[in-house]
Amino acid sequence: MAIDRAELRDRLDRATAHLDPPYAVVDLSAFDANADALATRAGGKPLRVASKSVRVRELLTRALKRPGWHGVMAFTLPEALWLARGGVADDVLVAYPTAHRGALTELTADPARAEAVTLMIDDAGQLDLIDRVCPPGGRPALRVCLDLDASWRPLRGKVHVGVRRSPVHSARAAGALAAAVADRPGFRLVGLMSYEAQIAGLGDAPPGQALVGSAIRVAQRGSYRELLARRSAAVAAVREHADLEFVNGGGTGSVAATSADPAVTEVTAGSGLFGPTLFDAYRAWRPTPAAFFACAVVRRPAPGLATVLGGGWIASGPAAESRLPRPWLPAGLKLLGPEGAGEVQTPLTGDAADALRVGDRVWFRHAKAGEVCEHVNELHLIEGDAVVATVPTYRGEGHAFL
Repeated sequence: MAIDRAELRDRLDRATAHLDPPYAVVDLSAFDANADALATRAGGKPLRVASKSVRVRELLTRALKRPGWHGVMAFTLPEALWLARGGVADDVLVAYPTAHRGALTELTADPARAEAVTLMIDDAGQLDLIDRVCPPGGRPALRVCLDLDASWRPLRGKVHVGVRRSPVHSARAAGALAAAVADRPGFRLVGLMSYEAQIAGLGDAPPGQALVGSAIRVAQRGSYRELLARRSAAVAAVREHADLEFVNGGGTGSVAATSADPAVTEVTAGSGLFGPTLFDAYRAWRPTPAAFFACAVVRRPAPGLATVLGGGWIASGPAAESRLPRPWLPAGLKLLGPEGAGEVQTPLTGDAADALRVGDRVWFRHAKAGEVCEHVNELHLIEGDAVVATVPTYRGEGHAFL
């Protein structure tokens, strides 16, 4: 949707006039619109909200109340237990294998928690660790999900397209691990997941890089066709040993495509709720920016320059320009190449710099979604031109899960 950035800046400034930067906000109208748009793109398949892309219990609950959303994908077992204890969801899938002994002990001590939380595995060694911490026989059967590697390996494996995740790549390997789980007391295989990061997490229209974008789209089409066949075969192989409750796939950048896969029963999304800058590089759908953080102008070191206090909230991933926060309001600002976004101060240049005065706010968008919440204790929730609630982030509730 088209955004009147001058009107948005004025509205955010009015809503937060009583606050001292730095602080972060979420525009609830954009958040809700993104949640509904994602549900529409899922075509009737349920969406599982990725907690790492939100990291605010109030907003996780808000998303789960929207039509089409059900269940949480957590990023650590301690977080999953915390969310289940707090009543956020009774269906929490941990996206990554765990070696957290204390959390495993807590999980196995409570049959209700063991039924609410599903662990991720891709190796029998992970089952061995769990058995050493909590031997079978004295615990409830633990729900587990098999992680199928979704990367594309053309040219007989000489090329790797995608991230490095699970060692389980083929349908045969998936069936073998499923058989191993079926033979182990104390475990119940209930799901299969495959995250096609090279499609869901890679923008196919990077600004100013037309040739790169064309190459990405060619690779994504090839990867999608290969994964359709391989994921279907893997699901069939696993079902020979387990009655699967769900087959999970995708992310914000591939909701429509992943939902079209007949083998998939649910899709994960999270970043699209906040609309960070990495998703500006997608052609199929771009979320409405909903999350922002504000910094105050404290210096005017020279004509054409304005310096804000702070601003260096860098996203994880490769050390590249795409991971820098983007000054977004007022329009017409940019970072200085030699300095980027600074730990304590960030100089800005551009057409809008000369109009800024000491004390003015500059509104930034983060490159990723939930990571902005690692820098603040609370988010201010905005409707119209008013703050209607202030809610704690994970950090504000005293939790740093990773």
